[in-house]
Amino acid sequence: MKGKEGKLTDAYCVAKYGNKWVRTRTLLDNLHPRWNEQYTWDVYDPYTVITIGVFDNCHINDKEDGKDQRIGKVRIRVSTLETDRVYTHSYPLLVLSTSGLKKNGELHLAIRFTCTAWSNMVTQYGKPLLPKMHYVQPISIKHVDLLRHHAMNIVAGSLARAEPPLRAEIVDYMLDVDYHMFSLRRSKANFTRIMLLVSGIQYVLSWFNDICHWKNPLTTILMHILFLILVCYPELILPTLFLYLFVIGLWNYRFRPREPPHMDAWLSQAEDAQPDELQEEFEPFPTSRSLSTDIVRMRYDRMRTVAGRVQTVTSDLAMQGERVLALLSWRDPRATTIFVAFSLIWAVFLYITPFQIVALLIGLYVLRHPRLRYKLPPIPVNFFKRLPSRADSLL
Repeated sequence: MKGKEGKLTDAYCVAKYGNKWVRTRTLLDNLHPRWNEQYTWDVYDPYTVITIGVFDNCHINDKEDGKDQRIGKVRIRVSTLETDRVYTHSYPLLVLSTSGLKKNGELHLAIRFTCTAWSNMVTQYGKPLLPKMHYVQPISIKHVDLLRHHAMNIVAGSLARAEPPLRAEIVDYMLDVDYHMFSLRRSKANFTRIMLLVSGIQYVLSWFNDICHWKNPLTTILMHILFLILVCYPELILPTLFLYLFVIGLWNYRFRPREPPHMDAWLSQAEDAQPDELQEEFEPFPTSRSLSTDIVRMRYDRMRTVAGRVQTVTSDLAMQGERVLALLSWRDPRATTIFVAFSLIWAVFLYITPFQIVALLIGLYVLRHPRLRYKLPPIPVNFFKRLPSRADSLL
């Protein structure tokens, strides 16, 4: 581990699983501490997390006025571990502060998840995460936040009376008390997570678009054959779908993760965080220090920029939903007349035409050759974009 300001550390570990907390002994004046301690917990649910934090004891030699410094933290979800396998890995100890991201060292752990009853573990995946009364008489979000804060204070008070005591800053860090506070860095991280999900959908749409535009004629011909088989034998659609998922799962088994996940600095957007963003993130709520007018103005302008982007996205979503409602609301009488007339025509056509023929015509139209395509948007898209919305009623 790296010492603070070139000095040695008095390191100790705190491990938490469920409502059980353990603390190792403090190793004095050591940059390479070895605790060699073993702990065992009864796992009550695979969907639980074990948290291990490393701290520098600043209360040695009667230093009662200081706070124990954070060295790093590791979170491991039990469900990500294979059964009866010993994981021995080194996890980076990362700490984010107002000065930026700092790697203080690595924590070498050996962890194993054993199961005595496979049937109980498998059935656990189908049980509710919370007690029954939470679903029968759910607690409001406001009261959940108040109860969470009250429970944290109770835990902190109980551990402060333990021997050796765990101070409030240790409990707060282990329980992530500031997780629900606004952070521009966390907002960027969540946006990155969404984009990673959307990128998978974009890949599938791009692959389907290449098939429709005959980028690979062999693949397109095979898709035509598969489509014709499914149209002629529609009872094979669902079995084929689940068989496809089964094959994908077996194929991905070769590339399964071989180690538990760890703190990801890139995903957390910690490497590119600006100093002012970090200062804003670590300020207490409400703010205890006075801020200059320039800092307040800069943060306000930045917040308006981010909120403007969110406002644009929500406006687009609301507009699309209002256009769907406008199909039958007669707000645009000509558009509603056209839609109602085509609905009647399609109802008669679908009634007198077998489903296989309709599906065949739609599929062949979607997979048609590029020579039969136009670069302009199709008629249904043009019709939908011309529908009115309530955006015109906004000031």
